[in-house]
Amino acid sequence: MTLLEVNDLAVEFTTAEGIVQAVKGIDFAVARGQTLGIVGESGSGKSVTSLAVMGLHRGAKVTGSVRFEGTELIGAPDETVRRLRGRRMAMVFQDALTALHPYFTIGDQIAEAHREHHGSSRKESWARAVEVLGDVGIPEPARRAGEYPHQFSGGMRQRAMIALALSCEPDLIIADEPTTALDVTVQAQVLDLLMRLKDERGLGIIVITHDLGVIARVADEVLVMYGGAAVEQAGAERLFTAPRHPYTRGLLESLPRLDAADGEPLHAIPGNPPSLLAPPAGCVFHPRCPVYAAADTGQRELCTAARPPLRLLADGHRNACVRSEETT
Repeated sequence: MTLLEVNDLAVEFTTAEGIVQAVKGIDFAVARGQTLGIVGESGSGKSVTSLAVMGLHRGAKVTGSVRFEGTELIGAPDETVRRLRGRRMAMVFQDALTALHPYFTIGDQIAEAHREHHGSSRKESWARAVEVLGDVGIPEPARRAGEYPHQFSGGMRQRAMIALALSCEPDLIIADEPTTALDVTVQAQVLDLLMRLKDERGLGIIVITHDLGVIARVADEVLVMYGGAAVEQAGAERLFTAPRHPYTRGLLESLPRLDAADGEPLHAIPGNPPSLLAPPAGCVFHPRCPVYAAADTGQRELCTAARPPLRLLADGHRNACVRSEETT
């Protein structure tokens, strides 16, 4: 059953320098029990997309369609979105230390969310806070609920953020860089926790990250973003074994390899991400693309004529490269 459907989502910000086209024409869907991974460099539009789904942008122009179990959220009354946000859709923010309020205990913050959406008493909501802290593996949850965010380690704060998201028993969780700044052991614990909760409760999960290792570990479907646009989408296994877009191939080739020869340099994508105030004409990746760089003048016109849409290739694999046959 499809929980979330996003069609032609676009987000623009008006600044003193001009209009920032942060996201342009994104489409994806998430079903119960499915994990969608959204991956890309910093500035590619991943977090902007997630905040638009949650209705958390202020002062931005958001167009397109975001439907949660058939309910349209773009242009919906604020009260409609508030009833769903936190209760049916929850978010694990990127930096738990700044997302959690430093002046209130962990238990108070979780209990407040539960009271807001369920109308429960203070005693009931506190008991729920202790329960979900135990569910996510916090030791001595009754005692730790009375502590403040700075008294938790990085991994425990991230678990507390997940507990906060789970407190109202949502159907969809968006985890924005849930393992940033955590050591690899804690990263594995946090990811295993998310996957266990998905399997036990039938949650739909969106994991947003720049780390392809995280994506390989948890995602069923992968959406690759660059310059505010989707450039490739496929099942995780297919994307890792047969990537078709030059940007996706560049990301995969930049990963360190255990079988690399001694002294072999790391591969990198040349150049810098584009300015979203004035993105390049045509394919937004073409200034950094090895296929474009190796092409003759006539072939290059294909890359600069217009921004290519995601085209269905086979088996649900979508690619936004007009010359994808040259990337196999």
